[in-house]
Amino acid sequence: MKTLFLNNYRLGKLITACLFITLFQACKQTNDPFININEISAWCIIGFDSLDRSPEQRIEMLNEMGLKKYGYNRGKGEYDQMKKEFKLAEENNIEITSVFVWLNAKRDSIGKLSESNEKLLNNLKDVNQKPAVWVSFNNNYFEDREDKESLKVAVEMIKYLKSRTDDLGCRLALYNHTGWFGNAQNQIEIINEINQKDISIVYNFHHAHDDIDEFKETAKLIKPYLSYVNLNGVKKDGPKILDIGKGDYENKMITYLKEEGYNGPWGILGHVKTEDVKVVLQRNLEGIKSINNTLK
Repeated sequence: MKTLFLNNYRLGKLITACLFITLFQACKQTNDPFININEISAWCIIGFDSLDRSPEQRIEMLNEMGLKKYGYNRGKGEYDQMKKEFKLAEENNIEITSVFVWLNAKRDSIGKLSESNEKLLNNLKDVNQKPAVWVSFNNNYFEDREDKESLKVAVEMIKYLKSRTDDLGCRLALYNHTGWFGNAQNQIEIINEINQKDISIVYNFHHAHDDIDEFKETAKLIKPYLSYVNLNGVKKDGPKILDIGKGDYENKMITYLKEEGYNGPWGILGHVKTEDVKVVLQRNLEGIKSINNTLK
């Protein structure tokens, strides 16, 4: 009897402890922010900045804002200061999460990329950080082509670019912009055709207006392929660039992604040429806070 009593007592304590841990974890999850601001990455902050900051000023700005991640997109200085900026970011413990490659059929072909794209990739050879390469296509690759032919053109070009990024130690991600390549279903077909699991999708809310009505299905479709989501306010009739929290659909779209199990990483935009990018980023950070308060 005594042994049975002790076993039951120990079992009871174990159950109580497990219940306490479960309850604690549930409370912790409930109190966690919907989107972790400390993990937010800034995007479109170089070519979109009325103050035209230097690399030193940009890194200083990010430090002041507490942002420790950002993407490198082409600015007014072309790529001449790119390696310098990467070094400054590294010295300040700031992660450069991505670089952007824009392909144009008039300048970029298999085996021969444009001078600027070649310079970008060559610069990546000489830096320590190895960000993801986000790639998108001008629609001039796909005009007057049927879907099957467009798929073939895109697959061949992506295979070539992936061979280049593999040599650099960088991952490749497909960036939804506009036109045929901006369609999520087409991007998934490209990835499946190439059949390499390390190619992912970067989904941008500022290019999501055609997906609004079916976004619940789109979220389910893209979730297995997602590596990044860049947020933006979303109204059905635009404007394309809108502060987070000022739209009609972004809350619901984020919720759908969360329901599918996507928990980040997330990005915010500084995509306004006529404004100080710091002010634009601050408005979007405030928008994230409002979403966290609304959806917690």
